[in-house]
Amino acid sequence: MPKLPKLPAPPMPSALQAPPPRPGEGNGKVTPLDHAADAAVSVVDWVDERTSLSGAARWMMFRKVPKGTNWFYTLGSATMFAFLSQAVTGVFLAMFYKPDPGGGAYESIRHVTNDVFLGQFVRGMHKWGSSVMVILVFLHMGRTFFFGAYKYPRELNWVIGVVLLILTMTMSFTGYLLPFDQRAYWATIVGVNINGTGPLIGPYLSDFLRGGSEFGATTLSRFYAIHMLLVPGLLAALIGAHLYLVAKLGTTAPPWLKAEKNPDLRKASA
Repeated sequence: MPKLPKLPAPPMPSALQAPPPRPGEGNGKVTPLDHAADAAVSVVDWVDERTSLSGAARWMMFRKVPKGTNWFYTLGSATMFAFLSQAVTGVFLAMFYKPDPGGGAYESIRHVTNDVFLGQFVRGMHKWGSSVMVILVFLHMGRTFFFGAYKYPRELNWVIGVVLLILTMTMSFTGYLLPFDQRAYWATIVGVNINGTGPLIGPYLSDFLRGGSEFGATTLSRFYAIHMLLVPGLLAALIGAHLYLVAKLGTTAPPWLKAEKNPDLRKASA
């Protein structure tokens, strides 16, 4: 029986072929590290081909920035990263926290601070990070106001920013009670009583926060649920909407550049 000729191997698909080396790179030898890099690129390309996430990423990250942009414009990004730090450290603290007013809450915080590896560091980041986030939110809103970035067509973004400020203060208020020591207990009573003096909804808000007419186990559980579930979810959703509007509408130029572009207006104001 005559021997059949050996058929050539089918061509390798272009997506699976290794890209040619760049000019001046390497000596033609392919290392395991190169294979790993090619595999990672192939995975990213495979995901992007099915989701088209690269287009959304380019739309979000690569946009025109007005002339004169300075460090004041980074306050919003700094606030967002402060929120991410609070979210990450809060998740680790929640792994050990017990919302038990009978001593479990205070004991769990003491255990995190004194016994858990890097527990004091993580708790310190969360505790002081809350103050940093509040300061950054106020600075960011002050920059937005004084630079006139709340005007048309950015009014909705300004409203969202005001709601984010209120939610940030709510996070700080509800988190203050969680250690459930003497200072946190009495300070929260004062804060809830101050809320109760508000018009119309004040008494109802106090009853909602207390979970009844008096402080107790329900109060701590309610503060814990608001601090860990309700407010973070609202913050994440509104931050996403805030960033979308920033990318869609762009950022405003500094007011001094606007004055230079309108000399007639500058003379009139003088």
